Amino acid sequence: MNNLKSIPRIVPLALVMLMPVFAHAQMNHAMQPGMNMASDTSMTEGEIRKIDKELGKVTIKHGPIRNLDMAAMTMVFNVKDRSLLDKVKAGDKVRFVVVMDAGKMVITDLQPVE
Repeated sequence: MNNLKSIPRIVPLALVMLMPVFAHAQMNHAMQPGMNMASDTSMTEGEIRKIDKELGKVTIKHGPIRNLDMAAMTMVFNVKDRSLLDKVKAGDKVRFVVVMDAGKMVITDLQPVE
């Protein structure tokens, strides 16, 4: 019976402890599949490592992608329009825009750096 008396004190404490969890879920809401990131479409610098025109994919060694809060790394991206791949080749330095589209990272702009 003594345990029942402590419930009114425990419930508010539990809610206070869960507040950071709720805040984190709110902040990451934009990362859910099918949702697009904020409209920050800043250019990211990188270097083309591999191109697969048939699949519409490109491997890029890139710097930090600010609009996706992503660290520098090498990874494969889908391109929104395969004709973007006609402007570049492996080894080219590039600037590009990548956004989340239906849960996938998609390059919407790709420009060689001269």
